[in-house]
Amino acid sequence: MRYYIADAFTDTLFSGNPAGVCLPEAPLPAELMQAIAAENNLSETAFVVPNGGDYDIRWFTPAVEIDLCGHATLASAFILHRFAAPEQTHFCFHSQSGQLLVEVKDGRYVLNFPARMPQPVAVTSEMEAAIGCAVKEAHLARDLILVLEDEAAVRDCVPDIALVAQLPGQGCGVTATGDACDFVSRFFAPKFGIDEDPVTGSLHTELIPFWAARLGKYQLSARQLSKRGGTLFCEHQVERVLIGGNAVLYLQGELTA
Repeated sequence: MRYYIADAFTDTLFSGNPAGVCLPEAPLPAELMQAIAAENNLSETAFVVPNGGDYDIRWFTPAVEIDLCGHATLASAFILHRFAAPEQTHFCFHSQSGQLLVEVKDGRYVLNFPARMPQPVAVTSEMEAAIGCAVKEAHLARDLILVLEDEAAVRDCVPDIALVAQLPGQGCGVTATGDACDFVSRFFAPKFGIDEDPVTGSLHTELIPFWAARLGKYQLSARQLSKRGGTLFCEHQVERVLIGGNAVLYLQGELTA
């Protein structure tokens, strides 16, 4: 099958979040997709199969299948637009999280995803021990969201990954207002087999409604402060969020699995 790697949420190679994109001609067994994702050893590998004029999509980390992935969906639309359907400007993916839309607009790929507003929970000593710094607020949706003092605290925190794995939520995001953008974040997901994810679209389905309400604005700029780093252009639409970004091709080839 055709196989690609694209760096998502960046316009510069070797930054953003690399995603594998597999284009099999027919659906594959879950066990095979999981084995391929483990062999690829990227934070996510997407498997995209045509479904009429739309596409079915599934995402696998090296350890597990997940229900929603932003950067691998953006990478999939980028690959389809470049190699399979250059005339298309709208892509519709069917997934475990429902219908996901991606629009090619002004040179970016804009994800249309469901919004997930996190709810306040009590800050605990376990949270602060896991992150290694003071936590101002804690909120929970799919992931645990910890609000830190400022951008420097987000950038400089050194989590204990074994302790992070014991916290509630599927993953743990740390966030604060940004110095040169509206908000910043990092994301740790040891339960998914990922110590730190470089740029996480699905996390922003939670951060966008949170920061839109906090900052009183619907259009926001965001930066994920991993070592690779990535930029996200965000818009809150109440029940949905728009997450825009660029992508860069790193590899194209063929898998023999």
